Amino acid sequence: MSARIRPSHPDDIEAIYEMAKLTGGGFTNLPPDRDALNEKLAKSAAAFAKNADEPGDDLYLLVLENGDGVVRGTAQIFSKIGQRWPFYSYRIGTLSQASQALGRAFRAEMLNLTTDYEGSSEVGGLFLHPRDRAGGFGALLARSRYLFIAMHRARFADRIIAELRGVIDEAGGSPFWDGLAGRFFGMNFQDADQFNAVNGNQFIADLMPKHPIYLAMLSETARAVIGLPHPTGRAAMRMLEAEGFHHDGYVDIFDGGPTMAVATDKLRTIREASRAHVAGFSPRVPGGLQAIVATGRLQHFRAGFAMLRPDPDGIRLATADGEALGLREGDAVMHIAR
Repeated sequence: MSARIRPSHPDDIEAIYEMAKLTGGGFTNLPPDRDALNEKLAKSAAAFAKNADEPGDDLYLLVLENGDGVVRGTAQIFSKIGQRWPFYSYRIGTLSQASQALGRAFRAEMLNLTTDYEGSSEVGGLFLHPRDRAGGFGALLARSRYLFIAMHRARFADRIIAELRGVIDEAGGSPFWDGLAGRFFGMNFQDADQFNAVNGNQFIADLMPKHPIYLAMLSETARAVIGLPHPTGRAAMRMLEAEGFHHDGYVDIFDGGPTMAVATDKLRTIREASRAHVAGFSPRVPGGLQAIVATGRLQHFRAGFAMLRPDPDGIRLATADGEALGLREGDAVMHIAR
């Protein structure tokens, strides 16, 4: 096993901070701010230690560590969004009007400020160090989140969303922000994004106009990026779609990136994952299947790639993979084909 997923620890701060500096902006869930990251790590530790099995204002921050135990990736799960402040999105809508006198019809697209996704769970903050973006580690991080949700189902809502970063220009600005919100807030995208990452988006409620925004009134550069992911996020969007996420016309209020959604129990990984017990280990597993295997509850959660083979009493694993996950004979696991 070359890597494994585990819950974050407060002492992961240095590794996570160094990765946050590589995100390139617009990555709200991983801001390059030590205080904000320390707050996230503390909140995550509290969530993993929480006793109540119900959705709440909780954050579960998972990390990927390589074979040398070095943290090289992050992934986050928000149990129930919109608890500390409203969770805003723009919904793209259409208004059709007609004039009999002129004999003309008019169809206008609009952005409506909504909190429709409030109360959902959210997956986000998936980031891999640039040197580790091969070998399927992105899929391991992403799908480990879904296995964690399946293994702690009562802690999550019946709908999950994922916000994809929108288009950011070479200067680190957002054409969408510049064409819309920037005109009301008097600050550039980088400053607003940083403020949101550290302080939350209540200032949107305070200052953003509540009436619909006609797309025809925006600049061409702003309209052109609505609902598009950042070029580096296209692979992430394909992974989400493969899991069953879909885009229903909701976009991020900052950069116009797409918001994807899916019913929790319809997630492919959750639907197709199997539960089993470890029947034993072998140095080699001839005819085995490459899989993602997860085990443990809450702060003892672990996940990683493993070679396994069905056994009359459960599954048999490669010895090295079992050791990397801290597994013993008889332990309960969830697994799904890689």
